[in-house]
Amino acid sequence: MSKAIVSPGFAAVASFVIPGLGQILIGKFRRGITILMALGTSLALFLWRLNVVAHREMDWIGRLSKTTDLKTGFVIIAIIGFILVWVLNILDALKLARQTSGKTLTGPKGVPFLFAVILALFFTIGWQISEIDIRKLTQEASEAWVPLSKVLWPWEAAVERITETNEAMTTILADPEGTPPPAPIEEAGKPYLDVSPRQGELSSLGSSNEILAGTLLTVTGRGFFPDQEVQIWWADAMGNEFRPRHEGAYVTTRSDSNGAFSLQMVMPYRLIPPSATGPHIHNMMARQINETGEVIASSPLKLTISLIIETIFMGMMATFFGIILAIPVSFLAAKNLMSGSRLSLSIYFFTRTIMNIVRSIEPLIWALIAVVWVGLGPFAGIVALTIHSVAALGKLYSEAIEGIDPGPIEAIQATGATKLQTIVYAVIPQMIPPFVSFTIYRWDINVRMSTVIGMVGGGGIGFLLMQYIRLLDYKSAGLAVWFIAITVSILDYVSARIRERFT
Repeated sequence: MSKAIVSPGFAAVASFVIPGLGQILIGKFRRGITILMALGTSLALFLWRLNVVAHREMDWIGRLSKTTDLKTGFVIIAIIGFILVWVLNILDALKLARQTSGKTLTGPKGVPFLFAVILALFFTIGWQISEIDIRKLTQEASEAWVPLSKVLWPWEAAVERITETNEAMTTILADPEGTPPPAPIEEAGKPYLDVSPRQGELSSLGSSNEILAGTLLTVTGRGFFPDQEVQIWWADAMGNEFRPRHEGAYVTTRSDSNGAFSLQMVMPYRLIPPSATGPHIHNMMARQINETGEVIASSPLKLTISLIIETIFMGMMATFFGIILAIPVSFLAAKNLMSGSRLSLSIYFFTRTIMNIVRSIEPLIWALIAVVWVGLGPFAGIVALTIHSVAALGKLYSEAIEGIDPGPIEAIQATGATKLQTIVYAVIPQMIPPFVSFTIYRWDINVRMSTVIGMVGGGGIGFLLMQYIRLLDYKSAGLAVWFIAITVSILDYVSARIRERFT
């Protein structure tokens, strides 16, 4: 044991100049280095955060001032934390030096509080770096509930009916000076749509990017399904269809008992390219969709079931190939089997190193590489999961081999058995239960990972889920989430029953 080599006053001054130095001088190297590294790291993170928040400022004083204006609470708490750690560090060095003066070193009781303050300082900086916003979390919860409710209960999207469309169209000239197109000819037994006036100006953007309302149109229709919603659609001069909006809502109306309706709307905003020439004839459509026939499985449901089956088999095939390749690798990575010579020990370290490197790279990254390698689709997902499974299963299998009972091995070797015979008759029988358990667990992981790597083109239901989310189709996305959860639950139950049979 070491003795204190400096006086309490000198230790306190040293820790005042360089935090942790006093502790180092009196022999508490680990404590001193920890204090110095903790305070230095937190200070560096604090300065980095100042640079991120106030990156336009040219000097550190300006950055501190700007950050204080924007993040007042963070800066005040951080500065108080730095001062408190600095003071506690000095008191720790002083108290430690007094306790160790002329005696063997013993630890002061105030250390836990010092490191608690350091942890609180790191937590404060981490809170700011992570941009945690409790106010937004609580105040915007109601907005999140709308898509979340569709994900939690998506079953309306699981079924659909055969639909019958009832539609009529009329034309409008987007030019107040030209000759308007003629009114459509009304045909008996078919819906009819007319608009007045038949020409006008589209809505436009003002100097402050506000919408300037276009010509007000009066739309009338007859011959539609009675007492049903009528959707208004618009097609610009280039044939691009869209639903016009009014005050943030799609323009819709409802037909009366005779199938007629009347409404007013302004001509919508539409950007026309400068190269467009000739009269800008736009089309307006009134469209009804009437559900007829029996309830059938929807396209999202069929597609979800198809791809969840693909996902299950992706996980199964990747696990199968992973087992085939991991078993021989696991024997090379088991130290108790490979420590007989320098050559075998070198093979052991090489195998372990390669497995650690491969396992440290997430399957998502392997999927990106596999997509470039073999193209989009489930095969890329299988390749990615297989590569990661070999490394993961190889590690688990090898550690299980290293933990086996050496008694049977010694008994077999005493009979003069070869290396291969020792493995077959002494090692493998002990490995079946853990091998089965690890294999089933890996299949469960691979099925769950299949839903993730599909998002980068690796096949399976993950790609479909990402598409639904991008299209804001939360009910269809909810179907995919439900089937993923059901599949994982079933696999968990099956794997538990299989493990029971082998344990």
